[in-house]
Amino acid sequence: MTVAESDADAAELDLLTDTMRKTLNSATGAELDAALRGLGWPDLLDDLPEHAVPLLFRLLGETGAHACVLLDVLDHADGGAGSAPRALPFAGGKWVLWERDGTAGGSVDEELPLRETSTGTALSAPALAQGRRALAWWLLGTGRTMLTLAREHVTQRSQFGRPLSSFQAVRHRLAETFVALDGAEAALRHTEGELGALLGKAAAGQAALTAARHCQQVLGGIGFTAEHDLQRHVRRTLVLDGLLGSARELTREAGAFVRANGAAPRLANL
Repeated sequence: MTVAESDADAAELDLLTDTMRKTLNSATGAELDAALRGLGWPDLLDDLPEHAVPLLFRLLGETGAHACVLLDVLDHADGGAGSAPRALPFAGGKWVLWERDGTAGGSVDEELPLRETSTGTALSAPALAQGRRALAWWLLGTGRTMLTLAREHVTQRSQFGRPLSSFQAVRHRLAETFVALDGAEAALRHTEGELGALLGKAAAGQAALTAARHCQQVLGGIGFTAEHDLQRHVRRTLVLDGLLGSARELTREAGAFVRANGAAPRLANL
């Protein structure tokens, strides 16, 4: 690939990113599903999944929008396109049904079309791996948005005559959040295979939970109010972390794998 071709590809990706961001900022739920189909999301998933999935799911986290694109990823991994609701494994041995019609459910995040169901069918290994990668990007987008909200708050507010951003405790919490998110993204970008997807989802879930905890602490009382945007992202994090295995469960699963095999495979060439 020449430099000119590389620059052209980068420009096209930037244009796609801007277009998708505008779309996600203007629609959510079933309306967003329709808009994404109009943008060619099914074709992107077929032709450029390595670019389309991280881009779209990161933007879902950034904007706070939601769509049934996780189901599209699972169906694509299984070699077909589905139209029915799908039962997904959730933390604690539970199952949740993701409704394709976008009807709001009764989960912690009331915007998502999820409701608890009694049973489900285990996902295939490829679908589980691709689903975990997609959710990991969604979690990272949500985590980075929470960090942005907290950073804006501490640069605009003062206490005892000093900017909140000047206090060491505040700076340490935000720095720890930043490192956790960057570390999780590095793991997600450089690991491959089913075990890599498991570890990437675990790292992203833990990083987003760290962001929720620290950013809520930094925002203080306003961070606990339903009116502030942070709460929306905190609720989204709690649900996304539980889908297809929580950070805690996946970490235990990875430990059991290493114990059973007596070694850990090389997941990335660093």
